Amino acid sequence: MAPLRYDETSATLNFNYPTMSADSLIWQHLDATGLRFAIIVARFNTSITERLLEGARDALKKTGAASHEVFRVPGAFELPFAAKKLAGGGDYDAIIALGCVIRGDTPHFDYVAGECARGVQQVALETGIPIAFGVLTTDTTAQAEARAGGEAGNKGFDAAMTAVEMARFPSVPGGTR
Repeated sequence: MAPLRYDETSATLNFNYPTMSADSLIWQHLDATGLRFAIIVARFNTSITERLLEGARDALKKTGAASHEVFRVPGAFELPFAAKKLAGGGDYDAIIALGCVIRGDTPHFDYVAGECARGVQQVALETGIPIAFGVLTTDTTAQAEARAGGEAGNKGFDAAMTAVEMARFPSVPGGTR
């Protein structure tokens, strides 16, 4: 059976939505009241990243986030640097990194996608500030479109929900202390 997922568009369960966790039902209970978020958006592949941003904003609104600020960087490779600068200021409870890297004919994709992921994780571990990885790494534009509000949902929404959950960690339902 496919994992259960709370469908952000209809407030019902969607049994066919692929998620990174079968425990996504916890998202129904997330509360971002009082939390502050930074959203960093890569401008490269902007038609995709703007849709990811819409999804992230929707998730933060639905969970009652106190505030969010949007910052833009040239591409996904620059996301870790921006995240490090923002995490060091102490102004945010979590950061959401949004980008889109689409495979081409050269190894450039591998370098950008890999270093972006590594860098974002490194910043989170070094600073203790949760950074949600909302960077699409796809083979085609169609795959990216499907994950930015198309038939595969909106990974920007998912990244924001992850940020809310991790900002509250370990006090989320099902967490242990």
